[in-house]
Amino acid sequence: MEETILGNDSWQRKTIRYVVLILVAVLFSVLLSLVLIRRASSIGEVVVRLVPLSEDASLLNRIPLDKLSSYQASVEKDVLVIQKKLGSLIPQQPYLIVNTTHNTFRLMQQDTVIREGVCSTGSYTILTAGNNQKWVFETPRGVLKVRSKQMYPVWVKPDWAFIEEGLPVPSPRHTSRYEYGMLGDYKLELGNGYLIHGTLYKRFLGMAVTHGCIRLGNEDLKAVYWNLRSGSKVFIY
Repeated sequence: MEETILGNDSWQRKTIRYVVLILVAVLFSVLLSLVLIRRASSIGEVVVRLVPLSEDASLLNRIPLDKLSSYQASVEKDVLVIQKKLGSLIPQQPYLIVNTTHNTFRLMQQDTVIREGVCSTGSYTILTAGNNQKWVFETPRGVLKVRSKQMYPVWVKPDWAFIEEGLPVPSPRHTSRYEYGMLGDYKLELGNGYLIHGTLYKRFLGMAVTHGCIRLGNEDLKAVYWNLRSGSKVFIY
């Protein structure tokens, strides 16, 4: 019986202690709220400083209103400098841009399009033969130059053309290496055997089907041939 009384007494003390703690917490909250209400403006300023502003708003806050005009003039000057640098990178004479992803081209005069259309570029297929021979039929990417130009060109078939057809490879000057009309009426050499030329297979224009050369339709090839000259740039990407 005595143990029960002592247990009840202990429980009552704990209950009183918890109630007192709750009352103190409530009282503290009320006092803190009153302080916050009285200092709302000061706290607002602190919150504004702590919350990051957007880059534009932060920039405007850092620039005095009386200096906005001079800042704008400085920015416009920087833009003109950048535009001038970009302009210096654009060739003054006509140039060609080839997109190997979409198989399209643009013939340009500075920032003006002279002619645009579809073309055919490398198929990225691989041909292998004996003696560890291997050819990857891809169109080179980068900035190339027209090395030379020729009307009514003759195609001198390389070794891979015979291997691809399952034929024996003839000697370098064998007559079977020369084919007329395969390249169209014009060709422009880009170096390392890569050409811009015409095609007999116009239905394949706009597709990645070549052995690395850039094929154009008759009228497009004519425009490219007569606008580009030796040294003209060809941008391929």
